[in-house]
Amino acid sequence: MEKNNILTIEDLYVSYGGIQAVKGINLTVPEGEIVTLIGANGAGKSTILRTIAGLVKSEKGKITYRNEEITGKATNEIVDLGITLVPEGRRVFPDLTVLENLKIGGYRRKDDLSKDIEWIYELFPILKERSWQLAGTLSGGEQQMLAVGRALMSRPKLIMMDEPSLGLAPLIVHGIMDIIKTINKQGVTILLVEQNANLALKIAHTGYVCETGTITLHGSGKELLENESVKAAYLGKARK
Repeated sequence: MEKNNILTIEDLYVSYGGIQAVKGINLTVPEGEIVTLIGANGAGKSTILRTIAGLVKSEKGKITYRNEEITGKATNEIVDLGITLVPEGRRVFPDLTVLENLKIGGYRRKDDLSKDIEWIYELFPILKERSWQLAGTLSGGEQQMLAVGRALMSRPKLIMMDEPSLGLAPLIVHGIMDIIKTINKQGVTILLVEQNANLALKIAHTGYVCETGTITLHGSGKELLENESVKAAYLGKARK
């Protein structure tokens, strides 16, 4: 049975200071799936996420979320609709505690946050242990868990993650990928930008290859893992 698309991007163009970063891309995210965007640095992947999130304005094109056009909407409106972004570099509030960071993630909600905080602690037991610790003193992996947990506090239907494995040890990276799968199984759709193409495609239902602002290939994660041009460009024999 075909799934409904939670997000549809049509003919999207975005420029940064005269440079065309995104050039007429088309992309769909089926509800309940993990969709990954892979590609080299500067390919336009992060720009796509930031445009969906309302942080960057598009020149042309249409972004539709659950049959509602969100092109040009303010970031807070987009969060209220059910979309959150975990930015590259984690960007936790270093001088606030783990618990305070989580509460900030739910700042637009008017209801009780305690059940969701407990859910985050079940997903990331280390955060419960560190709940009163300042976020700036956490390890890189713990900060990434906190950034994901904070994003989940707004109860998103679609969570976008920008390079969640960046700068993390391989063992921690595998743990983050497992968490992404767990979140997805609990009903959250995920749009993942990731340079570790091998791991991203292994957990993704669908993948897109982004090169210099355009989509050059798309297919199931399995199809792209087996595609010779993807193997040559992004998977490298040394990567396990």
